[in-house]
Formats: sequence, structure tokens, C-alpha cells
Amino acid sequence: QVQLVESGGGLVQAGGSLRLSCAASGRTFSSYAMGWFRQAPGMEREFVAAISWSGGTTPYADSVKGRFTISRDNAKNTVYLQMNSLKPEDTAVYYCAARTGAGWGQARSYSYWGQGTQVTVSS
Repeated sequence: QVQLVESGGGLVQAGGSLRLSCAASGRTFSSYAMGWFRQAPGMEREFVAAISWSGGTTPYADSVKGRFTISRDNAKNTVYLQMNSLKPEDTAVYYCAARTGAGWGQARSYSYWGQGTQVTVSS
């Protein structure tokens, strides 16, 4: 069992940056691959980025590639999402999740979810 709590969201102007954090409880955090998803109003939850337990594999959605960076610190039980060059279309609630199934980009592969943090990018 893993409990996840996101933080770091807020309001930022287009072109700005934010860093999201996801703090996990539980001694098995380092054994999970972790992912970030986002959901805009009226839209389905979509994959943003993920990271393997070692940090050696980091797939990204095409829409954020080159602008967002996912990382983790297993000693601190925390995963991060550095978001640069933000655009209004990045506005959404951002969720972190722990992966328990196969596949990086499918929400059904993740069993544990945080409550989400709102990111709003103004134009």
C-alpha cells in the first residue's frame, strides 16, 4: 500500500515554470515505477510522464517532451515533475500514481493515486 500526496501546483503565466512534488508513504516506494497524469475539465485523464524505480527509464507524452522532466529521490520517497515553458493547454489537475501493471501510459496500470494538484497557466 502506498499513499501519495501531491504539492506544488498553482497559477503561473505562460512561459513560466512550476515543480510538482509527490510524497509517498510506505517503505516500498523505491520498488514502484511512478507516473504523472493530468485531467482538464471535461477531458479524460491523460498520461504525462513516468519513471522506472531506478530512474533509468523516463517515457513522456509527446505534448510535454522537451519541456517537462520527471525525476525521483528514493531516499526521500518523492517523485518530481519539473514543468518549463508552460502553455495554457497544460492547465489541468495533475496526479501522481504508482504503477502496478504493465504499460507506461495507461491509467489502468496504476493502482495508487494521489488527490491531485491544480495547475493553471494563464495566457
